[in-house]
Amino acid sequence: MPAGAELAAALQLRGASKRFGRGATAVQALQELHATVPVGSITGLFGPDGAGKTTLMRLGAALLRPDSGEVRVFGLDSVAQAREIPGLIGYMPQRFGLYDELTVHENLRLYADLQGLEPAARGQRFAELLRLTALGPFGARRAGDLSGGMRQKLGLACALLRQPRLLLLDEPTVGVDPISRRELWQIIRDMRGRGASVLVSTAYLDEAQWCDHIVLLQQGRLLGQGAPRDFEDPLRGRCHFVRGDPAGRRRLQRELQQRPGVIDALLTGDGVRVVLEPGASPGGDGHAWTPREPVFEDAFVTALRRQRQTPSQVRPVPGAAPPSPAQPPSPTTAASPSPPPTVIEVHGLRRSFGDFIAVRDIEFEVRRGEVFGLLGANGAGKSTTFRMLCGLLPPTAGSLRVAGEDMLHASAQARQRIGYVAQRFALYANLTVSQNLEFFASAYGLRGARRRERLRWAREQFELEAVARSGAAELAQGYRQRLALACALMHRPDVLFLDEPTSGVDPLARREFWQRINALADEGVTVLVTTHFMDEAEYCDRLVLMSLGEILASGTPLEIRQLAGTPRQPMPDMAQAFIQLVQAHEAGLRRAR
Repeated sequence: MPAGAELAAALQLRGASKRFGRGATAVQALQELHATVPVGSITGLFGPDGAGKTTLMRLGAALLRPDSGEVRVFGLDSVAQAREIPGLIGYMPQRFGLYDELTVHENLRLYADLQGLEPAARGQRFAELLRLTALGPFGARRAGDLSGGMRQKLGLACALLRQPRLLLLDEPTVGVDPISRRELWQIIRDMRGRGASVLVSTAYLDEAQWCDHIVLLQQGRLLGQGAPRDFEDPLRGRCHFVRGDPAGRRRLQRELQQRPGVIDALLTGDGVRVVLEPGASPGGDGHAWTPREPVFEDAFVTALRRQRQTPSQVRPVPGAAPPSPAQPPSPTTAASPSPPPTVIEVHGLRRSFGDFIAVRDIEFEVRRGEVFGLLGANGAGKSTTFRMLCGLLPPTAGSLRVAGEDMLHASAQARQRIGYVAQRFALYANLTVSQNLEFFASAYGLRGARRRERLRWAREQFELEAVARSGAAELAQGYRQRLALACALMHRPDVLFLDEPTSGVDPLARREFWQRINALADEGVTVLVTTHFMDEAEYCDRLVLMSLGEILASGTPLEIRQLAGTPRQPMPDMAQAFIQLVQAHEAGLRRAR
């Protein structure tokens, strides 16, 4: 390898392949991959679940050996010179091994011991990292008591103890709120400013804006690499915003998805963002079309669709508690002289843990057929609220009714009318797909012909027949999501609770998932969802935003964004609105004290 090429690359893979397992169960994680992390850059590693991102990270950390090809770190061969590489890198895996019973300071001392950091250098380095991560005031707090964002920052601090030249971060921002994500990225940018090279994998496509270089993977192969604009520029002139009636956004999205020449149609604001095929013409349908600049997500979705060559639309979801003729239509499908009935009623809801008040006297209502979002920063109380709504946690005070049932006294009856998709997908990993479906059918009391019909419906509607004999643990994340949703809908619930349902799945699987959820809402199912993907908040008819156990804002996505508007930025995006409203609320509370 030429010396100049070595100096220009912090990490370089040349024809690297890696395979796990043997025979029919073998998985080709990477296949003849050529990829580069330039020195002094932040390189974003993007790809759907199972693309090979974690395998690439582990090869770069010299934790795995390539089956063929070579991997070099600052010119050092990862096999022949493996012992020299750990001193050059910092590696933060997806589930960083913090010790919950140890304090912040004790975790730092433990990892300093493991990494061989000289005792004389520890005091100054600890102080620098605690200042960089803003964890200084929490040095004596147990790691298990930290919020999700603070835990990620502590993990990052542990990976930075030896001031690495190359920092490998495997999805450091997954599952944290927009404020914590922004803080983590500030730390990452600060490290680049200090001369480190960074490779960071992420599930949030908007984070491409903070990268200098991008590597895009699919099924272990390279789809492309370069600066973000190299991916975006080919789509110039093909991205548009289509404005319609805010009450009919989902209907407009479906119409545009079915239009010839449309690659992608994504709900946003009071309309739909559309990406067209080359040569396709906008307009001509009576709606206002406005050109938009392309973003990386447009390019990513276009590349995935081109490779998979699958249609953008999915089949409707039959058999999911459709409304009877006597019931009023969903608010998103037709005008109604009276509003649909209320399905979820929350009044004065409070939950305390000892002296700590996690949820403080919150109130809201959700009507039949609504998609209702519950958003908040880590530690805001939304998970506690969600668990009370599902009947998994009793309230300390207040009233709570779901599907007509008082959750304080009849939560068992209410759960028969509820479907629940947990963040980690409450599936049985040691059972096959078919066995999971059969178990949940039995758990919901389905018998005879109805049981057979619902099992057939689940396999066909969610396209699970091809993986019916596969173990749930072996499924790709997108298939696990399909299976979890099929199990949750087995008994045709009136209310569907979704807790971070798209975490870890690729953009096409997320779009397919939301098409199914929209179809369910149009058929009268009430949906309550929590998510850290702020673009998914746009799919909600209404939402509440929580901070420090209180509701600080409620309304439609457009109303929330308008509420956060300023003279300089009258219409922020949802992530910007989230950050501005939460920080203003928390600052106000601090001043009041």
